[in-house]
Amino acid sequence: MSTSRTDNLAHFAVTVISKDRPGIVADISEVLYRLGCNIEDSSCTMLGGDFAIILIVSHEKPFTKARLTDEFRELQEQTGLVTNIRSLHEDEICAVKEEGELCLVSVYGSDQPGIVYRVTRELADRQVNITDLNTRLIGTKEEPVYVLMLEAILPEGMAVEEVERLLDSLKKELNVEISARAITPVSL
Repeated sequence: MSTSRTDNLAHFAVTVISKDRPGIVADISEVLYRLGCNIEDSSCTMLGGDFAIILIVSHEKPFTKARLTDEFRELQEQTGLVTNIRSLHEDEICAVKEEGELCLVSVYGSDQPGIVYRVTRELADRQVNITDLNTRLIGTKEEPVYVLMLEAILPEGMAVEEVERLLDSLKKELNVEISARAITPVSL
């Protein structure tokens, strides 16, 4: 019987939120490096004046959530950042299977309630799996422009052109610009 790579690894989801400042990522990655953790996956963004990052980290067993929490405690006290650490069970650790075509959808328009909901509902109803989503308010105070960017995996048999057609009615209804394009994955 073969042993999977995850059998001897403890995995954790680490979430950190902090007022933005230079050096947050360096501080977080230093703690993980000192412990010997491997950053397997991560995503970070600015939300208003706050910085948020989510990481999936691993460490050879035996290694505990308590040890990880203790190591972040000093950084929390020094900088005021807030961490949340969750142990992941083996069935929660899997590579993302990107079976369909990858697609980037962008939406630009006047800021109004419902843009994210309406676009994502339209995609969800057609089994489009959203893998990344970012929104931002740009422009001026007098003329704010809402920007929504999302990456998605299209279900087998759906083409990017179909996504543009199905979102076409929302363009008119919400008075926004919507475009979709294929994302070509890069093989190493």
